[in-house]
Amino acid sequence: MKPFRMLGRSIRDAVKSVIRNFSLSLASISCITITLIIVAIGIMASLNVKNFTEAIEKDMTIVVFLKNDATAEDAIEVEKEIKKISNVEKYTYQTKKEIKEKMQSESEVFKTVLNNWEEDESPLKDTYQVKVKNINQIKETALKIEKIDKVAVVRYGEGMVDKMVKAFASVEKVTYGIVIGLILVTVFLIINTIKLTISARRKEIGIMRLVGASNLTIKLPFIIEGMILGLLGSIVPVLVTTYGYYAFYRHFDGYLYSRLIQLIKPEPFIYQASIAIVAIGILVGMIGSASAVKKYLKI
Repeated sequence: MKPFRMLGRSIRDAVKSVIRNFSLSLASISCITITLIIVAIGIMASLNVKNFTEAIEKDMTIVVFLKNDATAEDAIEVEKEIKKISNVEKYTYQTKKEIKEKMQSESEVFKTVLNNWEEDESPLKDTYQVKVKNINQIKETALKIEKIDKVAVVRYGEGMVDKMVKAFASVEKVTYGIVIGLILVTVFLIINTIKLTISARRKEIGIMRLVGASNLTIKLPFIIEGMILGLLGSIVPVLVTTYGYYAFYRHFDGYLYSRLIQLIKPEPFIYQASIAIVAIGILVGMIGSASAVKKYLKI
């Protein structure tokens, strides 16, 4: 029962301290709110960039065109060589006849044009469509496939794919860096706020130590105070995250510029992001308070 009494007393003292030092608490909550809003934007941006990258990885295909004189046996040999490449996840094979029939079924124009071509005049080739495990190694994989006998041409959107992958990877790293940097700033703000509170209560803390209060008894109210500040500071960012992302998603109709760049659906994404923001607020409040107590009270 004693631990519960101590916890209850600590919560009461922390709440009283927040109210008693309202101006300091409000300044700290305001700073935490602004910082967490930017953190929330960073989280949503980084997760959407990750989603874009994963979508590209899922849809990215290397198209392997076989030579015109390649036989069915040659196609089987090519398949065996493709299988040996470690970065290949799966592949499908289509003959030029199957490709022709598919194109004719999709368009009357293709149907008319392709019907006028003789078999030896057709530019269509037997193809393998290859999906890779790691998109960062797509260029190396394409070069290996290109060296296989009876392979005429390999295409995967060279240049554009490499640039997109590098761009998304850079943006993802930058957003993660910004989020981490802002979290550290938030911790710093809380440390300074709690430090001011501690300075104002040095007499009270000195009396507590004289009467034999343990280090935990002295520290716990400050740690809980930091948690309260972090929790209060996360309310507005959670509202901004929830309603702001809904509005953003609807405004852009669920994608940016192209259907290829799909945004993450609001539900359950906004709930997960909100929980993360509240958790970050509480956690940095605890860490900031604990650091301030340890550093400035020397207990």
